Amino acid sequence: MPETDHDDDVAMTSAGPEDHAPDSAAPAESTDPRIDLPGIAWKRVSPKYLVAGLVQLGIAAVIVCGLVAVAWLAWDWTWAGWALPFVAVFFIISIVVEPRRVRSIGYALRTDDLVFRRGIMFQRFVAVPYGRMQLVDITRGPVSRALGLADLRFVTAAAATAVAIPGLPEADAEELRDQLVTLAESRRAGL
Repeated sequence: MPETDHDDDVAMTSAGPEDHAPDSAAPAESTDPRIDLPGIAWKRVSPKYLVAGLVQLGIAAVIVCGLVAVAWLAWDWTWAGWALPFVAVFFIISIVVEPRRVRSIGYALRTDDLVFRRGIMFQRFVAVPYGRMQLVDITRGPVSRALGLADLRFVTAAAATAVAIPGLPEADAEELRDQLVTLAESRRAGL
């Protein structure tokens, strides 16, 4: 049974096989029935995105654990000595879960909308109609740029409903951006 959000611009939906626009050139598609909506062949983000996520988590772990250790040793804050193991365990768990988190990210182009999914425990499925897209943007952070990756972000009429597809190869992100802009312009002309 389809569920829709109260926002007209972005809707959560379950789709049947008739809503899928087949794309035989999809390099990596998910077939895991636990995370698929029926009839949608998901395209996954680049495997390099896992490396980017692990590097970012590693950098954050070093900085946070270093600050807590300095607070404990240099400033003699005893609570920091107790907090350090908890902070370290948090980052270790985050690093262990990161591969599964990256595998849960996917998107699919359908006839009338782009469907995006992410999340392990709290899954999010978002369908964005092409005619509602107002801005399609590509961003690259320093780690992503070093790995040749980019994030594709698009905003609909309600600015609070921005969606980002992370970890796309730069060429794929640019091609998808151009395709989405073309689809958005053609659908807005028909509104």
